[in-house]
Amino acid sequence: MPQLSHAVYFTLRDRTPEAAARLVAACREHLTGHPGTVYFSAGTRAPEYDREVNDREHDVALVIVFESHAAHDAYQDAERHRRFIAENATGWAQVRVFDADLA
Repeated sequence: MPQLSHAVYFTLRDRTPEAAARLVAACREHLTGHPGTVYFSAGTRAPEYDREVNDREHDVALVIVFESHAAHDAYQDAERHRRFIAENATGWAQVRVFDADLA
């Protein structure tokens, strides 16, 4: 059964470093330690990478690898995940989610 990579890229309404740091802290508070998590990371865009192929429209990146689709699906319904959305969604100008099966 493949693992699932759940990558989320947030563009903030307030694109300051302070706002990005607050969202990263919220990711760490609410989105770590969910059952079935194999890997977790959250951080800010690396501005020094500005090649034509680099997408520079996001401020914060979140990557979670789950051991299975079922673990991801349970995470989506978890209270801590719902609280993260409720507390932070008003600050998002755009959210892009990329889910991929990992071999």
